[in-house]
Amino acid sequence: MTTHYLVLSALLFAIGGAGVLIRRNAIVVFMCVELMLNACNLAFVTFARQHGNLDGQLIAFFVMVVAAAEVVIGLAIIVMIFRTRRSASVDNANLLKY
Repeated sequence: MTTHYLVLSALLFAIGGAGVLIRRNAIVVFMCVELMLNACNLAFVTFARQHGNLDGQLIAFFVMVVAAAEVVIGLAIIVMIFRTRRSASVDNANLLKY
């Protein structure tokens, strides 16, 4: 049963990684990064359940907290870029340079 969860976690991580490498829209890239983080959380919780301790769930909780902070800061940057350039393309991300 553990292998099913790990295969699902690997599949979700691969989909997220492909989305980060292929897509050019910043919002889609952030969603793919979140998908990768959730895949890691699934693996952490799976291994924690297999070993019978709560360490994996604690790590998954902290990963969710960091992901929430990343989304807040990332979306603020995307909104700032969109207001000035009217595009959320990752190719225009060098806008923040002086």
